[in-house]
Amino acid sequence: MMFTAFYSLAARPFAKDIKAEEMYLSSSHQELLARLNYLKHSRGIGMVVGEPGSGKTSGLRTFVVSLNPSLYRVAYFPLSTVTVTDFYRGLAFSLGLEPAFRKVDLFNQIQEAIQNNYSGKKVVPVIILDELQLASTKFFSDLHLLFNFSMDSENPFVLVLCGMPALAIKMSLTHNQPLNQRLIMRYKMAPLTKEETKNYLENHMRLAGSNYPIFSDTAVEAIATVSRGWPRLINNLATTSLIFGCQKLLKYIDEEAVRQAAVELGM
Repeated sequence: MMFTAFYSLAARPFAKDIKAEEMYLSSSHQELLARLNYLKHSRGIGMVVGEPGSGKTSGLRTFVVSLNPSLYRVAYFPLSTVTVTDFYRGLAFSLGLEPAFRKVDLFNQIQEAIQNNYSGKKVVPVIILDELQLASTKFFSDLHLLFNFSMDSENPFVLVLCGMPALAIKMSLTHNQPLNQRLIMRYKMAPLTKEETKNYLENHMRLAGSNYPIFSDTAVEAIATVSRGWPRLINNLATTSLIFGCQKLLKYIDEEAVRQAAVELGM
């Protein structure tokens, strides 16, 4: 039997396809959105870092959904799945261009399109680069050049550099200072508190159609402790606990079910 049927759930909780407006916003997510909104109004370059599974991408998704599509044009690139050349060509495509062959021509094309969108159409391009801890020093230099407008006197764009904490370390290196010094916003994701973990679990279970508190207080405490408050680990632990609970015919998920799930997940 599927645990959803056993616990009378209408949907699988803790799934990735949760709607942006239904996400639980921890204090860290709220702070992230406030910083991103500042960046939106100021325009320019910002950096968001966090541990794997800290909720960076879901926070960015919530931000993107909030943007007025008639005023902002969003392009999202995860560097883990595209090469640097793919990024330049993809950015050109997203700006409505037929990408030039030579890199220098591609740079000029992109700059002109960003400027035209901003000055002519009153549309601000919002470019999000994810998994940027994988980028080379050369790529950081390219970004500095590509997003330098009118001798750096204006910013007709929003550029969000996103990645794991190693990104912040890379940016602090001497040869990356030209780009690092242009950051007008920096934010590092924080884990959920124990109280937020409880609220997070309740939010996901309610969205899935739960009619009663399936996770006991001791189970919630155990999930908060083992996951250290990181959303992806909370998701994995909670889901595996529900599977274990279904197998053992437990009406409530207790601390032991969480412990078994943690062992199974190698946590």
